[in-house]
Amino acid sequence: MSNCYGLILAAGEGKRMKSNLPKVLHRVCGKPMLFHVIDALKGANVDDFIVVVGHKADIVRAHLKENIKTAYQDRQLGTGHAVMCCSDFLKDKDGTVIVLAGDAPLITAETISNVFKFHVDGGYKVTVLTGDVENPTGFGRIVRDQNGNIEKIVEHKDANQDELNIKEVNSGIYCFDIKLLLESLNKLDNNNAQGEYYLTDVIEILKKQGHKVGAYKVDFTEFMGVNSRIQLAEASEVMRRRIVKKLMDEGVTFIDPNNTYIDSEVKIGRDTIIYPGCVIEGNTEIGEECIIGPNSRIVNSKIHNGVEVQSSVVLDSIVYDNATVGPFAYIRPESEIGKNVKIGDFVEIKKSKIGDDTKVSHLTYIGDAEVGRGCNFGCGTVVVNYDGTNKHKTIVKDHAFIGCNTNLVAPVVVEENAYIAAGSTITENVPSGALAIARAKQVNKEGWLEKKGIWKK
Repeated sequence: MSNCYGLILAAGEGKRMKSNLPKVLHRVCGKPMLFHVIDALKGANVDDFIVVVGHKADIVRAHLKENIKTAYQDRQLGTGHAVMCCSDFLKDKDGTVIVLAGDAPLITAETISNVFKFHVDGGYKVTVLTGDVENPTGFGRIVRDQNGNIEKIVEHKDANQDELNIKEVNSGIYCFDIKLLLESLNKLDNNNAQGEYYLTDVIEILKKQGHKVGAYKVDFTEFMGVNSRIQLAEASEVMRRRIVKKLMDEGVTFIDPNNTYIDSEVKIGRDTIIYPGCVIEGNTEIGEECIIGPNSRIVNSKIHNGVEVQSSVVLDSIVYDNATVGPFAYIRPESEIGKNVKIGDFVEIKKSKIGDDTKVSHLTYIGDAEVGRGCNFGCGTVVVNYDGTNKHKTIVKDHAFIGCNTNLVAPVVVEENAYIAAGSTITENVPSGALAIARAKQVNKEGWLEKKGIWKK
């Protein structure tokens, strides 16, 4: 196959989004729309590609990796003008270029590869991706001749009534012979209802010159464009279905696929069960045979095999094999939950490492701490890590026992096999094997209420 290249048109303002953020940076399943298109091109193994930026170009460029080429379109004068802005990128290249829209995130690498093959094998100089839609309003219509070949593409605002009734529409995605494309761009004019340079006019120019024009029909969802918040939600729904289907094909169980929200970069191992209401985001990896219970949220975290997370939040953390989290636990960033650890209900862990086989069963806060193996935290324990100015570290070593309603005032060290009595406020290190008691002595004042006249027998 000849050399293959890509152009991504991402210069539009996107007024209907009503947003301060450039349209192509709005996210579909956790990833900016533009990045879905870039990844599709990379997946098709193109030799090189370029992104056309315009509206808020600095913001778009700031999101792109340094090695991604960009061309600047100073005024948005149509798709033909956008491609003109890539002339320097194309001028020394031979082969085929595909033109994609940065706000059409559902195109797949497979389709791009198939179109390149169709275009080259068929000897076409232009190939148009088309599709049938029930409501073609706003789309350019595909007008075919008596032999079924493409005669022309008519923009919606320039179409007559017969042309408006056509349901086969232009996807806005094209393959061109690079040399012929560059020659044709010089012949474009903007004599139309919009005063813009239409890339579709290139097709008519090449057809009049006797060059072969191909049409490759795909499912409409492949080129679903996003111009509003409503269409953003629709594209996200399609992408979610793809993601969930792929994961189910790989051996993941979804109790309710329509009520689960999985970002595009998430990886989940076989025999894991995902319950309804789960939101799994970013670069999260979940191992095999896990249970992610209802309404859990996991972001940029690594969950190892056999873990159970019940109605809890895990952010930017690691949970090792066979640990249990929740219900209603909160694992904050930079935490590590060891093997076979129990993090129970209403427990919050912040920037802490919890050693294997430790139990933190309920109503406890552990922050900026390093906890050893086989420890037990009683209900209501608080690691007091903040003095009003600075955060301090607490160290609890292997097999320590922390009684209920204990305050560990950092910085403090609890040595191996130490015990802390319930209700203690610990401000000094506790030696190995010691029992620490740090609470006031109980005093009972007999008859005190009666003397005060508060209560009588």
